[in-house]
Amino acid sequence: MIVVDTNIIAYLYLESGRSMQSEQALKKDPQWAAPLLWRSELRNVLALYLRKDILALEAIQRIMSEAMLLMKGREYEVASLQVLELVASSSCSAYDCEFVALAKNLGTPLVTVDKKILREFPTIAVSLDKFVTL
Repeated sequence: MIVVDTNIIAYLYLESGRSMQSEQALKKDPQWAAPLLWRSELRNVLALYLRKDILALEAIQRIMSEAMLLMKGREYEVASLQVLELVASSSCSAYDCEFVALAKNLGTPLVTVDKKILREFPTIAVSLDKFVTL
């Protein structure tokens, strides 16, 4: 099992230069986990695609449904106090620290492309590039 941030999930469903790597990560470890926050973050990304007329409503609804099915059973609440402790010891946002907290709690790496998370939490976070080549 790995914890993935919302960007990794989004790359799986939205064409980008990182889509192939996201697919490779899923093949390498299909047990993706994330804090419940991932849903709101992905909805926000999809809202941008809708408002910019990149994708139609039906397409973003399908993507959201598929992503929720992928993550089903591996979505977690994280303790606010733990998140705030991570915020206090880093320059990362509380949103980012939710993913870090979950990875710590599960004893598994957080796969991300976020440079700040990678820099601030090098013992927990692993880059998508590195993960797919391990």
